[in-house]
Amino acid sequence: MSTLPRLSLFAAPGSSAVDRRAADWLSACGIDARPVQAPALEGLQGGSWELDAPESALSALRALLQEETTEDLSALLTPAAMLGSRRTLVVTDVDSTLIQEEVIELLAAHAGREAEVAAVTERAMRGELDFAASLHHRVQALKGLPVRVIAEVAEQVTPMPGALDLIAAAHANGHRVGAVSGGFIQVLEPLAQALGLDHAQANELGVRDGVLTGTVEGPVVDRAAKAAALRRWCAADDIKATHTVALGDGANDLDLLTIAGYAVGVRPKPALRNACDGVLGVRRLDTVSAALGWS
Repeated sequence: MSTLPRLSLFAAPGSSAVDRRAADWLSACGIDARPVQAPALEGLQGGSWELDAPESALSALRALLQEETTEDLSALLTPAAMLGSRRTLVVTDVDSTLIQEEVIELLAAHAGREAEVAAVTERAMRGELDFAASLHHRVQALKGLPVRVIAEVAEQVTPMPGALDLIAAAHANGHRVGAVSGGFIQVLEPLAQALGLDHAQANELGVRDGVLTGTVEGPVVDRAAKAAALRRWCAADDIKATHTVALGDGANDLDLLTIAGYAVGVRPKPALRNACDGVLGVRRLDTVSAALGWS
């Protein structure tokens, strides 16, 4: 079991060499590093380094990767405690994280209001709007849609590249995986079954007489509820919160990533970047399992 934290970089072919970027960052932070073999991921170049450094230097490195990781690069600073065979819980956001789409925008397209809803979603994910209030506002745009559109949209969603590999690697190593969403359980539930997730939680769209009511049933799954889900699933699986991996992209994921042992942002909005130990500019979730040594 490794006792040292690890920096892992992955980039698309033809982008800046990961070795040069790592050397620049490590030199700037005064960190001694030893190259270790990085798992080969198809279509990506990669490198990993074990770091012998005090926490102050690691904090400086984390700040650099938060600020300088661009869309052609993924950079992950994996804590030593997350490396090895200790049982782990992965908890991921869904829209634009586990899947490539924003479900509420797909639904709104059926009402001819996709652009309007997308603009509100973007502001909410940037932390400019209260999430619960913005969700209620966006869901009102769905009022009157036939319930069948939910199933149609569920068939449209596509897993983020590498998502299936991350889930398979987690399960192969004895870990657990859950998804918690500010979206809708009617879409997440069949997705969770198809992907073999161990836990799932999301909002419930109101339905009456075969049409959407434009309301959400029960409490909204907001940032606090996402963190509560991680704690609840940790208790159910007998896993410490310090041995969890959290993935998200927007302000609604801030509490989730803050309490996790290892926080990964998937092209994170500015409101989330400062909470991240890893930033996936290249949206490939298998880079997370590779950085953890699971694949």
